[in-house]
Amino acid sequence: MPDHGVTLKKGWEFDLVFRTGLRVQGELVRLLFLRTPGGGLRVGYAVGKRQGRAHVRVRGRRILREAFRRLSPWVVPDVALVLSLRERGLASDARRVFKDMAALFRRRGLLTDAWEAPDDADWNAPIERGA
Repeated sequence: MPDHGVTLKKGWEFDLVFRTGLRVQGELVRLLFLRTPGGGLRVGYAVGKRQGRAHVRVRGRRILREAFRRLSPWVVPDVALVLSLRERGLASDARRVFKDMAALFRRRGLLTDAWEAPDDADWNAPIERGA
């Protein structure tokens, strides 16, 4: 079973990434990350109240979790991430969010060398770590 990272839950953990982390925006996703040597992979999902009512925010977090779950086997260790959806991302599906997220991670060097972008036909296949 691949490691999907530890979830950021405490306010101070989010605050640390928000205050000191680097920010990158894609078409659908916002990524804040902070390299944490020896800290392991830590992930948080943020969808603000300004982005919609509760059911919209819950759907946004589900989309982010699903997209990250499929990408997590190739994410480098020792990084703290906060993932957020832009307004366009809330109206999108997990497949498009996954592609945008993968492009952001690749651009910032957060994916391992074993990364090979899965084909759309592989979307329903189980995800396993590359060799």
